[in-house]
Amino acid sequence: MFAFQFYGLSVGWHDVVDILLVTALLYGISVRIKGTRAVTAVLGLLVLTLVYFGAGSLGLYTITWLLQSFFASLFLVIVILFQQDIRMALSAIATHRFWGRGKVVNEALLDELVEASMGLARGRVGALIVLERFTPLRDMVEREGVRLDALPSRELLQTIFAVNTPLHDGAVIISKGKLTAAACILPLAMVKRHTFGTRHRAALGITEESDAVAIVVSEERGEVSVAVKGRLTKNLDAIKLKRVLAHVL
Repeated sequence: MFAFQFYGLSVGWHDVVDILLVTALLYGISVRIKGTRAVTAVLGLLVLTLVYFGAGSLGLYTITWLLQSFFASLFLVIVILFQQDIRMALSAIATHRFWGRGKVVNEALLDELVEASMGLARGRVGALIVLERFTPLRDMVEREGVRLDALPSRELLQTIFAVNTPLHDGAVIISKGKLTAAACILPLAMVKRHTFGTRHRAALGITEESDAVAIVVSEERGEVSVAVKGRLTKNLDAIKLKRVLAHVL
């Protein structure tokens, strides 16, 4: 059996595999939560851990007992705090993308999206375009959306979002290179209403609950924004929009 000595300890091949798997898992988790709100929650748990050990060493029994009771139900706390991130991570594992990213759109579709968004912005026409990545959005399509299954083009997108047309209210969902549905109703992010309008809250909401990417065109400001992982990048011109989309997709 393969084994070697390390500072007086006998380390076998199964120990090495165990360490490598745990390291890979922790790396994957750190990549997943980087830049998300989960980071602040993790930092909060680390602070409480330091307080617990500090209180124990100083003999502060009351605070030690309270933190012991808290950590006794830590698994439940983690599930409650990180339910969104846990669901996303499990979905990522199921779609084989936990460790990396895949290509979702081609160059031609990217150009059509950029031209359509810029054209809508110039005309001060509000729009919300959602690009499905690996997490399926079928429930969004079937709940309220109108099925289209059409090839996306700048003309089609501008026609759909034209004011007073039957499908202009709601979001367009593009999946696997096709414009799957229009007039889709999306979940709204829990943010202050005076900060973001309904379209922007919907863009943030769908990107919080899935790995989708959302393009938002503001009719009030004629401004194009992109929502990714519940965060909004605002006031993009054609070059910046294409660069952002190419990076995340």
